Amino acid sequence: MRILYENSYIPTELESYIKENKSLHPYFIADFNGIKSKNYCGFLSINNQSYFIAPKITTADTQNLNTFIYMLIYAYDIKLKNEHLMQGEMHEHHILEIFIRFFTDRLLDEFKKGIFKQYITLQENLKVLRGKYIIEKNLNNFYHQNLYCEFDEFSMDNELNRFFLYAIRIFKKFSNYTNLHRCEAILDEVTYLNVDFRKLNIQFDRMSSRYQPSFEIALMILQNLIPMIQKSSDRSFAFLFDMAEVFEKFVGRLYQEIDSSTVLQKQGDYGSLILKPDIYSDALIIDTKYKKIASRSDLKRDDKYQMFVYGVNFRIKDTMLLYPKHLVDIEDNLKLGKGEDLINLRMKSLDLDFCGGYDGFICEIKRRLEEMR
Repeated sequence: MRILYENSYIPTELESYIKENKSLHPYFIADFNGIKSKNYCGFLSINNQSYFIAPKITTADTQNLNTFIYMLIYAYDIKLKNEHLMQGEMHEHHILEIFIRFFTDRLLDEFKKGIFKQYITLQENLKVLRGKYIIEKNLNNFYHQNLYCEFDEFSMDNELNRFFLYAIRIFKKFSNYTNLHRCEAILDEVTYLNVDFRKLNIQFDRMSSRYQPSFEIALMILQNLIPMIQKSSDRSFAFLFDMAEVFEKFVGRLYQEIDSSTVLQKQGDYGSLILKPDIYSDALIIDTKYKKIASRSDLKRDDKYQMFVYGVNFRIKDTMLLYPKHLVDIEDNLKLGKGEDLINLRMKSLDLDFCGGYDGFICEIKRRLEEMR
């Protein structure tokens, strides 16, 4: 497996492949010097060749790779059952396989407690009356011996299970994990349909809520999975994550453990102004920015305005812009506004460099973040 880096030029042997696959164009940018990746990290499998796009945290390839996977697992609250995957050997298993196994194991555990069923309305042509007699259809078929009926049935053939079946069959194209086949067999009475997962609007209630984590992880996999045009029998795909989103989720979950008052993506409605800071607590508002920055001179005016508006409207005097550390530490304090509207803005960088296992990494980064409060 070859390790590449975000915001860096890719090998020339990949350029033609990326140019030919429009599905990859949003994740890369071309200039006169070649093609380089944007702020996306993850796994590429092209003609049976494996590539890993990792964040540039340190000079050690394996350490950068593990740091990314640790962040990803923690950000999405992935609980792995295989102990060896948590001991720095996860690069032997591509990320997609890890996520598919997590989804499948969790879904199978829920199936064992009982498959989700709900009442659905059906219309059928039956020998005997069941439910409501459909007058219009029966008048049009006056000489027909059967009766058109409408009735409710407690069935597993519902929208949620159809989504799970769709996801399972997609995942089977990229994984031979045994539990995928077991889950598919359990859904044998569910109708298979092509699901437009970008338009899904499944509402969870008391009866279905235990399936919501499985639904969310399957949806996340589908949203980040990029199948590619095949020119041979080889299966090619990309599984890429927006690092701005991963960094935000990672820091947000950590800060929730540090400060119990923390709310992620807290929405405030102020007339025509809707505000939603990344991390809100009783004493501090944090907005994460996944970009390289060296000093306050690199700070965009819009970012300052954003933090000032957050502070004034939420009535929180202390705010922070938090960046991942790149070449230098960021440590600066700014004053925004004056008088009663004075807002303190701190610029900080979080050092993600750590050599060790998953538990040690999470513990150390949490300690570093807590020191910034």
